Amino acid sequence: MTACNPHGTPAASPWVQRWSHLVAPGATVLDVACGSGRHTRWFASRGCRVTGVDRDAHAVAPLRELAEIVVADIEAGPWPLPGRRFDLVVVTHYLWRPLLPTLLDSVAPGGLLIYETFASGNETVGRPANPDFLLRPGELLEVCRDTLRVLGYEDGYLAAPPRFVQRITAVREHQRGLAGRYPLTQEPGPAHG
Repeated sequence: MTACNPHGTPAASPWVQRWSHLVAPGATVLDVACGSGRHTRWFASRGCRVTGVDRDAHAVAPLRELAEIVVADIEAGPWPLPGRRFDLVVVTHYLWRPLLPTLLDSVAPGGLLIYETFASGNETVGRPANPDFLLRPGELLEVCRDTLRVLGYEDGYLAAPPRFVQRITAVREHQRGLAGRYPLTQEPGPAHG
């Protein structure tokens, strides 16, 4: 069963929630294959400027008041946002390998990629089962190699609901470095007396 937020829509992925503290209010966010917009809503509620892309005009219609919405078939047509870069590119439950270089190129300097989708092994527990839609072992690491610095990566089985996933959070580094910008955990601030 998928958790819902107080508005009755599915909650953001726990992986996305885990890394959201790295995305500042006002950041530009690209939600790829956004569907009904759980991550569009999540980041808009956090003060981000969100652009959602999906081919289903009906599914994204309610999101137009929250975000810039682009209706496009990103598998059959041209990339609808050429040259644009974002502080965060978020992708969940979607894989179209020919688009991966474009998605990485859409991450601005200092920006993040948060990606989570089904992985090899999922065919043993459910759908998707087609290998075209399942990441191979280590595939997200390989895709990011030489382009982004990996902050977090997981590849394995999750029990509720049963599925195999691969997920990564990575950053396009600035030349001046990242010291202190991307801590592994949120540390409490100083106590006020």
